[in-house]
Amino acid sequence: MNPSVPPARRSNTLSSSLGLGEKLFASSDERRFATAIEKGLDEVEAGLLSHMGFADEIADATSRYLLEAGGKRVRPVLALLTAQLGDGNNADVVTAAQAVEITHLASLYHDDVMDEAQLRRGVPSAQNVWGNSVAILTGDLLFARASKLIAGLGSEALILQSNTFERLCLGQLHETLGPKPDENPVEHYLQVLADKTGSLIATAAEVGVMFSNAPKEYTVPVRDFGEKIGVAFQLIDDVIDLSAETGKTGKKAGTDLRSGVATLPLLYLRELALTDSDAAELLTRIERDVNANFYGEGDEAAIDAAVTDLREHAVTKKTLDEARRWGREAVEALAPLPDGSVKKALTRFAESIVERSN
Repeated sequence: MNPSVPPARRSNTLSSSLGLGEKLFASSDERRFATAIEKGLDEVEAGLLSHMGFADEIADATSRYLLEAGGKRVRPVLALLTAQLGDGNNADVVTAAQAVEITHLASLYHDDVMDEAQLRRGVPSAQNVWGNSVAILTGDLLFARASKLIAGLGSEALILQSNTFERLCLGQLHETLGPKPDENPVEHYLQVLADKTGSLIATAAEVGVMFSNAPKEYTVPVRDFGEKIGVAFQLIDDVIDLSAETGKTGKKAGTDLRSGVATLPLLYLRELALTDSDAAELLTRIERDVNANFYGEGDEAAIDAAVTDLREHAVTKKTLDEARRWGREAVEALAPLPDGSVKKALTRFAESIVERSN
């Protein structure tokens, strides 16, 4: 089966995709900086289409499926931005950015199998089209292709990729097993986000420094920035999951909640329910209706009402505040970097992450 999906929907401008556009870059030097990022993104995109092609017809179709469904290319953008701390874009920076994005895409195939997701980027998830086995094998193929690209960049890059892949796997494992009896569920969840999302975004920031001959002392600041903004990114996703604006999100409000995924608003609600009767009542309704839905006996109107109540509850505002805190800490991590276009762009990058609505 070779379903067609719309052409790749990556934004052609930094302004529309990540808020890094003409209003940010006013001077001629800053505009040249923005143009360099755009040019690099075009090179990354062209390379992705090439590197993710396979001679096998089925493998070719499945591997390109999520790539062609779209995406903001957050990780390549970050690699290209941090590369401007050194010599700027070069072939190695572009290759590393492509490898990071392919690794990300590979992880999505596996995540959707684990989460039994029905949609990804507005199209049916891969396992919903081809089944779990094909989706898992496609993810494996893409991990192999990313490793091949990284291997061509030397041992340091290969070690970084291996360490990142290890954290991705550990994050998924810990998410699957859940917190230990003596472990704080919120702290456990934030660590899962740091491993599953933050680690790869941190790697994207690091390879930009690594392959642009930027000063090595910039490595830790951009790595810390990437990991923290990765956690913020995922926490905003937790808020967006409850959004009533399904036209923007491309998903039904409360998709994660309906699937039994415990995002931060629900974890905060569980904490509050220990001492607050209203929170306990809402938690009871959510758990009852989600469980009934799991067994095909759910009342759609009741679930919709529970999602609305959770969206309007203080715990969702608390989640948004937590995302903004991680965003602020990400910007603070940039303090050792020199003032200029790169720090300005990375700061705006962080702001756009916590301001997004889809």
